[in-house]
Amino acid sequence: MSVALDAPWTGKTVPNGQQCTLFGGNGSTPPMQVSNLPEGTASLIVEYDDKSYPPMATDGGHGTLMYPVNGAAAKLPAVPGLTDELPGGVKVVHAARGTGKYASKGYMPPCSGGKGNQYTATLKAVSSDGKVIEEKTITIGKY
Repeated sequence: MSVALDAPWTGKTVPNGQQCTLFGGNGSTPPMQVSNLPEGTASLIVEYDDKSYPPMATDGGHGTLMYPVNGAAAKLPAVPGLTDELPGGVKVVHAARGTGKYASKGYMPPCSGGKGNQYTATLKAVSSDGKVIEEKTITIGKY
C-alpha cells in the first residue's frame, strides 16, 4: 500500500490554517492518494495521532475515520475537523479523545500550539468482514 499526501500537506509541517480553532485554524484531515490497496479491501480506517503527546499518541487519539473504497486505489478527501457530519460516505469510528475545549465529535486537527509535535495517520486496509489486511503509518506534519 502506498500513500501520498495532497497539497498543501507535505508531511513536514502542518499547513497554515490546518490547526485547530483554538490556535486560529479551521483544520481538516489531509487529502490522500492511496494506491496498491491489497485485494479484498472494502474500506480504509485511518487513525490520526499526536505522537508527541502520550494521551493522544495511539489508537486514533485525534480521531478514527472510515473511508469506503472500491478497487486498487482511492482518493481520500479532506474531512473537516470538530464535526461528525462528513462527506462521501466517510464515518467516524471513534471521536478524538480530547475533552473540554479540546473535544471533537470526529477528527481533532493538530492542536499543540506550534510546539513541534509530530502528527501521524495510520491507514488500515480492511476487508468486508472487518479484518485488517495491511497497515501503514505516515507522518502528516509537525506543529
